[in-house]
Amino acid sequence: MYVTDHLQRTVFLPKPPERIISLVPSQTELLVDLGLGDRLVGLTKFCVHPAHLRKDKAIVGGTKNYRYELIDSLAPDLIIGNKEENDQVGIARLAEKYPVWLSDIASLADAYRMIRDLGQLCQVESAAEALVQQISSAFAAPIPIKGSCVYLIWNQPMMAAGKGTFIDALLTEAGFDNRVVDLRYPVLQEDELQRLAPDYLLLSSEPFPFKEQHMRHFQSLLPQTRIRKVNGELFSWYGSRLLQSAPYFRQLE
Repeated sequence: MYVTDHLQRTVFLPKPPERIISLVPSQTELLVDLGLGDRLVGLTKFCVHPAHLRKDKAIVGGTKNYRYELIDSLAPDLIIGNKEENDQVGIARLAEKYPVWLSDIASLADAYRMIRDLGQLCQVESAAEALVQQISSAFAAPIPIKGSCVYLIWNQPMMAAGKGTFIDALLTEAGFDNRVVDLRYPVLQEDELQRLAPDYLLLSSEPFPFKEQHMRHFQSLLPQTRIRKVNGELFSWYGSRLLQSAPYFRQLE
């Protein structure tokens, strides 16, 4: 079977995949929720959901660096990754030996497409479609408008999620107006943050571990802004975890 991934790459699968390596945490969780956990043979150290997987499956590295000899020993018949999350040089090296399928996610529509595509690849189309319908139904109910925001993913340097990212798309779904519009992941200075003067400053729980002292510091910089630490997985994971995102967005204030 020849398939086309989200980067318009043609991938040949000689048979339905039975030995899958996932290099993306949200797609790893998705495969399990589609009933494909038994077919997973390898994943990354960041694949934390469901928790038991890292004990049961081989850890083939992170999302940016890979244990090639271990991957060879696992003999995968499909490796799934993502344009933004994975190292493209490493992906190209793996693609010389194995079928490598890549997603590219910047919207809910892209996430739905990815879920359906993986369902087709692995011949679990009905489960994939049912999941898409559950997620889209959850987002169909109104979510309150909240105001302008800046969403930080890192500190020192202070880095924000900007336009064109999946986080930005989910901020819109959550009722926020992202003030960061020039770059995808710009580094901000404190005076820039003050000039943006958002109604909300959202501090993601991942990848940087923002703590109470960071919240106090930002509150001193932005005394009129609501500072909130938010669940980063529910703003950035684009698989089955999206089932939890819409209810979470409704209760944010």
